[in-house]
Amino acid sequence: MMRRVVLVHTVAGLVPVFQDLAKGLPGDVKVSNIVDESLLEDAIGAGALTPSVNRRVVDHVLSAADSGAVAVLATCSSIGPAVEIASQLVGVPVLRVDEPMASTAVESGRRIGVLATVPSTLNPTVDLLRRCARSLEKDVELVPVLKDEAFTAIRSGDGARHDELIGEALLQLALQVDAIVLAQASMARVVATLEPGALSVPVFSSPSSGMARLASVLAEAAVAAPA
Repeated sequence: MMRRVVLVHTVAGLVPVFQDLAKGLPGDVKVSNIVDESLLEDAIGAGALTPSVNRRVVDHVLSAADSGAVAVLATCSSIGPAVEIASQLVGVPVLRVDEPMASTAVESGRRIGVLATVPSTLNPTVDLLRRCARSLEKDVELVPVLKDEAFTAIRSGDGARHDELIGEALLQLALQVDAIVLAQASMARVVATLEPGALSVPVFSSPSSGMARLASVLAEAAVAAPA
């Protein structure tokens, strides 16, 4: 029998990215997607999660669980706090895509740069890193960098300018920190465009590590299931 997992997205363009990563999930897993771009749009407009956004995230997770999903993964860091609320209301694992990334980054160095293009993503990521550091008893210094002009560029359809700005920010930030966290999955592609060796510090993004965590949860559940 196939097991269903549901991915909750706030950016439609990331669905193919996660579909490709889903090839690493166990063979008995079927992936369904919920896409609600209004969640991120409203969070950006308000500068933070609103009660309405929180409720809608919870509704999506409840709907996924009611549909028979054995796990839910939210692929957007901006809605992370709402995802944590939803995880308390269902009986299946509900995962933040950025939690594995944050834990690994905290283990990698003391001074960590956090790069984002919108405050609604930067703030939850910084908060998550701080909480991970406390839980791991690590003393870290976070260096948040907001490149809102890159967000303006991509909203206007200028993806090349967005990537140029992010690339410049990465190179500058790498001179100041031990590791860099990309608060948004959409920035990960920029790293591959830089010259080999241009970045002297590790750069962490959430899609691969988040999906690897989902695969691990599903594998553990299969082992624990009665024969």
